[in-house]
Amino acid sequence: MYYFCTYFDQNYLARGLALYRSLKRHCSEFKLWVLCLDNAAYEILEKLDLPGVYLIAMEAFERNDEPLRSAKQSRSKIAYYFTCTPSLSLYILNNWPEVDLITYVDADIFFFASPMPLFEELGNSSVAIIGHRFPTHLQDLEKYGIYNVGWLSFRRDENALICLRWWRERCLEWCYDQVEDGRYADQKYLDDWPERFRNVIVLKHKGANLAPWNLANYRLFRDGARLLVDEQPLIFFHFNGLEIIVSQYLYNPNWRNYGVRPCLVIRRQVYANYIRTVLDVGRQLLPISAIHPFSGNVRKQGDQVFKIRHLGRLFRFVFFLGKDILTGNCIFVVNGLII
Repeated sequence: MYYFCTYFDQNYLARGLALYRSLKRHCSEFKLWVLCLDNAAYEILEKLDLPGVYLIAMEAFERNDEPLRSAKQSRSKIAYYFTCTPSLSLYILNNWPEVDLITYVDADIFFFASPMPLFEELGNSSVAIIGHRFPTHLQDLEKYGIYNVGWLSFRRDENALICLRWWRERCLEWCYDQVEDGRYADQKYLDDWPERFRNVIVLKHKGANLAPWNLANYRLFRDGARLLVDEQPLIFFHFNGLEIIVSQYLYNPNWRNYGVRPCLVIRRQVYANYIRTVLDVGRQLLPISAIHPFSGNVRKQGDQVFKIRHLGRLFRFVFFLGKDILTGNCIFVVNGLII
């Protein structure tokens, strides 16, 4: 049995459910705890009553945690979400004694194969983290963190609990969506964990946490029904930054920001699979939720185009949009097909 946790609000609901679907397909036995960041997400998930999903209401999560409630008063919504990350894993370990190892995953990751190789690599380690693995031309992005919070595993032992409690204290002290004094959100705190704490492993599997920022490092190709990353199976992809540009038809994966030249496998096997799944979840949610499946990453034309007062900014927006379309850095979806 594998134990996972994540969090999201109603804007990330469809992506969170896409994560759940991918786990159902590739993980034989698991439990997934979801911290519902707003009442709407909780109410919808409660109606769905999904097998293997355990809901945590924000009110229950905060009830006996005065330091967390206090931090909330000085944080923006996104900064507070980041502040909650270490507290979620601790909350589960404190309240479900059967959990021997809890793995936090971001809501916008998607599994393409079983996570078993990662748990085998983890072995008897107390804590498992994973690097961003930025290519040489993106090394400056390490100011946001050497490691990525997309996957974090904590065993129920002294080493992991010391690490988790230290991380929680740091996030309660300072956790904002900005780079400041060598810190960034909840993520930059991970930089020295392999040295600071005992029995920490950095996962090396190339097929784990593949993302736009590290695609340039690898060759991704199809071998029959499998997707391979330099001969290792693609286990999960992190779809950070994927946003809608025009309705449900045009998407920006933010490849240009990372200097990525996507091959057909990335477009049609990785992104196509994910977008179709999220849109299908959105259609199934329509009777109980009118929130667009990608609402948390919708580029608001009203703010960025029609309300732009300066012609130069409008021209720049149109120029880069046109360039992205011509160079294949956007994804078109027509009648469910990816172009």
